[in-house]
Amino acid sequence: MDWASLLNLGRLGDPSYAEEPHRPIYVQDSDRIVFSQPFRRLANKTQVHPLYENDHLHHRLIHSIETASVGRSLGMSVGHWLETQKHIEAGQKHAISGLVYAACLAHDIGNPPFGHSGEAAMGEWFEERLDGAKGIFGAVEASHRAEFEQFEGNAQGFRILTRLEMYRNQGGMRLSNGVLATFAKYPVTAYVKSSVRESYCGLKKFGVFEAEREIFEEVALATGLRAESSPVGVSWWRRHPLVFLVEAADDICYSILDLEDGFTAGDLSFEAVRSHLEPVSGVPNHQREDKTEIEWISYLRARSIGASIHSCVEAFIENYDSIMDGTFSNSLIDTCSKNKEFYGIKKVSRERIFTARRKTELEVSGRNTIRQVLDGVLPVLDELKTKNWDESKLSDYNGKLSRAINLDFRDAKDSYHALHVLCDFVSGMTDRYTLKVARMISGN
Repeated sequence: MDWASLLNLGRLGDPSYAEEPHRPIYVQDSDRIVFSQPFRRLANKTQVHPLYENDHLHHRLIHSIETASVGRSLGMSVGHWLETQKHIEAGQKHAISGLVYAACLAHDIGNPPFGHSGEAAMGEWFEERLDGAKGIFGAVEASHRAEFEQFEGNAQGFRILTRLEMYRNQGGMRLSNGVLATFAKYPVTAYVKSSVRESYCGLKKFGVFEAEREIFEEVALATGLRAESSPVGVSWWRRHPLVFLVEAADDICYSILDLEDGFTAGDLSFEAVRSHLEPVSGVPNHQREDKTEIEWISYLRARSIGASIHSCVEAFIENYDSIMDGTFSNSLIDTCSKNKEFYGIKKVSRERIFTARRKTELEVSGRNTIRQVLDGVLPVLDELKTKNWDESKLSDYNGKLSRAINLDFRDAKDSYHALHVLCDFVSGMTDRYTLKVARMISGN
């Protein structure tokens, strides 16, 4: 892969667009993301702690902004190195940081309510219905089942960016090809992923729905991503090199800030958090002086982020050749000099934060709330199928329900696309709105 193609700033859906003087396209891309409704909704979507009343804990919007800040710093450092090594032209380091910043802003834009437990709840619900294959589910091809049964926020995010938001079905937000390729952590569809036996980090999950496969092919071709064949005759692609920086920014933020949130929420003691952050930050406890526990944790968090950025930049440089030829198959966090410290942080998060009682109780509640909404909306789609996808012929109740929750049927032209309409609606809800719709449907 070469940077001349990888930094392609042509707009999806608007290739003739001319860049404004002194306002690069990747800056415009960031603005389009920030001012979009899907980005705004992240303010009421779970990061780790669902429906928490403590305003100092992270939600998806704050996490996305912080991740973008870290991603920009990673991009600046890597871009500077690329310029000094003559891998890119003078001045293109700004494009490197700009693409990473925009992709980081959008990296969680497709996540459903209640975090990863919401993804699991949606996938579980679809798997149960597709096994029965009744009603609308009976017409879904076997090759399309996996993208519902393993519902993936990354693929939903790509769908939002390229199809649903702004210019619907005409390029979506019309972001640059470079930003879209940098966003694509898993450049493969669910069906192709299931057929490929190679072990590669970009195949860990899927990041493109079949409905957007041709769109991604256009992005991949424009940016020169390395294409690979599959047993089912459809390509998958190696990651854009800057994806590793987006992934590192996310890893740095959620790992370190989950600890800070764990302390704020009372799930972790001061000593537990301090013992994990001090080795990352390189700052010994005897420098604490007169700082309070909260102040010291905040200080360690800031220093740890800075040290982690430096370590991940070094890892990118050390693995540059394999990243560029598409054979690097690890995360920068797991490869960098701080990998042992991050392993310890992730271990304590799994054992102490993700299993905290209040969090677990709310995840169970969130799962059942999502299922209640899906169960309540499904009859509308089942009837719509029998009425040949004509929403004007819906029964009185189903018509009222679809209007009350503003269901958008414009793309519901068959069972496959109708199920994506359902996913678009449910994954787009905030935690609070999911509870509201569930109560309305149940009458409580």
